[in-house]
Amino acid sequence: MSMRAPDSDLPLMFVDVGILAGEVTILDQLTLTLDAGPPTVLIGPNGAGKTTLLRAAMGLIPASRGRITWSGREAAPPDKRAIVFQRPVMLRRSAVGNIFYALAAAKAPRAVRQERANDLLALVGLQELAHRPARRLSGGEQQRLALARALARGPTVLFLDEPTASLDPYATKAIEEVVRSITRLGVKVVMSTHDLGQAKRIAGDIVLLHRGRLIESGPADAFFAGPRTEEARKFIAGGLLV
Repeated sequence: MSMRAPDSDLPLMFVDVGILAGEVTILDQLTLTLDAGPPTVLIGPNGAGKTTLLRAAMGLIPASRGRITWSGREAAPPDKRAIVFQRPVMLRRSAVGNIFYALAAAKAPRAVRQERANDLLALVGLQELAHRPARRLSGGEQQRLALARALARGPTVLFLDEPTASLDPYATKAIEEVVRSITRLGVKVVMSTHDLGQAKRIAGDIVLLHRGRLIESGPADAFFAGPRTEEARKFIAGGLLV
């Protein structure tokens, strides 16, 4: 099964990006490049700017200063990007009905919608629950359905904002398996998490943020084996960043 669209939004580049909310700086002189490959995982304490970075990368928040470019373009429409929030909203219809709605919104040809919907449900392990009302699914099942619904857009980049924050270990493992499957399809996953164990399990690259600033980034193995900054060493050890 292939649901990958052309790499029209990569690389995604932040160049000296600042984002303000009134007088408060949410992102501060952030320079970062996100390219194709294994998942990039954003870590950092509450208020670090992880959600703002994801929303800005999706095109939902403009930069107050600096530039955000998608494959070199500053005004790229977000048709090859999708985002799943921590608590996704389920439509008042069945699981498969939620996916049909997303496929229709993405202007998928009617002739292929049933097959695409079946493929997406199989990808996230919900084919047996296709006709169950989406709002009657468990929290973990709803999150997997949200992933399938996002993939109906045919994105090259999928942003996930702490998708397992409120889930039990079993549901968390299921989400992580879906993330690995999505990566194998060639979709770039950029995900925030508070769970360092999860970051170690699925990240190809790590981005550590604190107070809106980029503290350290690089391959996950190198980051966890030998962090370069004192803040990173402290965070990995469980210390508080103030």
